[in-house]
Amino acid sequence: MSPPAPLEASLVDVISRARWFGGKGRTFSVTDVRVLPLREGAPDVSIGLVTLSFEDGGTDVYQVPLASYAEPQGHLAHAFIAEVDDRHVYDAMHDPAATHAWLEAFRDAADGVAPADTGLSFHSSGKHDLDLSASGKLFSGEQSNSSVVFGDDALMKVFRRVTPGVNPDIEIHDALTRGGADGIATLYGWVQLAPASPDEPPLQLAMLQQFLSGAADGWDLALASAGSAVADGTGDDFTEEARRLGVAVSEVHDLLRRQFGTQPLDGAGTAEVMRQRLEDAIGVVPDLVTHRTALEGVFARLSDATGEVQRVHGDLHLGQTLRTEAGWKLVDFEGEPAKPLAERRLPDSQWRDVAGMLRSFDYAALSVIKGRRHGDVSADATARAGEWLARNRAAFLEGYLEGRTQDRSGHSAPTTAEEALINAYEADKAVYEVIYEARNRPTWVDIPLQAIDRIGADS
Repeated sequence: MSPPAPLEASLVDVISRARWFGGKGRTFSVTDVRVLPLREGAPDVSIGLVTLSFEDGGTDVYQVPLASYAEPQGHLAHAFIAEVDDRHVYDAMHDPAATHAWLEAFRDAADGVAPADTGLSFHSSGKHDLDLSASGKLFSGEQSNSSVVFGDDALMKVFRRVTPGVNPDIEIHDALTRGGADGIATLYGWVQLAPASPDEPPLQLAMLQQFLSGAADGWDLALASAGSAVADGTGDDFTEEARRLGVAVSEVHDLLRRQFGTQPLDGAGTAEVMRQRLEDAIGVVPDLVTHRTALEGVFARLSDATGEVQRVHGDLHLGQTLRTEAGWKLVDFEGEPAKPLAERRLPDSQWRDVAGMLRSFDYAALSVIKGRRHGDVSADATARAGEWLARNRAAFLEGYLEGRTQDRSGHSAPTTAEEALINAYEADKAVYEVIYEARNRPTWVDIPLQAIDRIGADS
């Protein structure tokens, strides 16, 4: 249904000021607003979907879950959206009483109870009995989505910007859950909005998955280890964890290969895409031109490369991993958020994920050095950072090669052909990082540039 005009204006204001709004600095107009009822009661709960059309091209749909009360709610003042028709409307993600409506709907789906005819449908994987006594709590600090954890039981991720079609985070979690993967959080269900016509794709709005209570963030663990190593060479050695992480990534890749199949690698086409990205990057960061010849040589080695492509994580780094008592888990299979959804669902080389993790180890080691920039950055400290990096890169690769079942040769180091693929994907990632750092943290641009120097020299 269409909302009252005051609510429409307030929704647009909320979206334009939010951290998860991806259109900052662009001129847009509102082309559609829908409010879909989810539950009546105290509060009334609904989902607001706002379609924005941008002057420079393209449209985006943003989701704002809504909780409506007859009286103002002081504990939700920070999430206030508008007062409309004597109702006080809040962002429902901040309201445990409202988010419980999603939990109830997922439980109904598991029990086979059909929802009201609003176009919304809840789907259950049947893998878990939900704890309806759990209260929802919003995670803080997220950029592109909003996540609510229900006690120690489940976590719901609500996609703030929604794109018509199958969301890869849901699609891959569903396939891996059905395949019995150990290296992920089990998918419990998802919610989507039916399209207006059979020829159109659905809008997938949220997913419910296992909450990995007590898990440690992979980036934090690696950073702490690197910090101890750089400071004085003491601290827990991370290499065994890096090796186990490599095994976990390879096992997820193997199951993705079996669930989705493979296609032949187009080496020449991949090399050309990387070369074009380099040209685009030079237009943004002209200093990259001095690396053009070396990088083009790295990419050219893919022209005759053979192998396969498959579904992969697409945006893998230490921050997308969690260490639990049961082992390493990979999270957030959405792929690179800046890429169109259709592109994020395309098969890619497994080595893109491997390269992303290697770049993350690089950032962990050099972030410690950056943190000491105004203190003691001795030659010994820099050397220890390099040693930590080399050990953990090697351990991760060893674990990856050990864990995969595609290659039965049993070798513990990459072959020459695999080295060429790793170098190309790592260089491509570093080129992306140069642009990011130049725009956001110019004093950090030397981190990816050092990697580009190393890869060019090694190749």
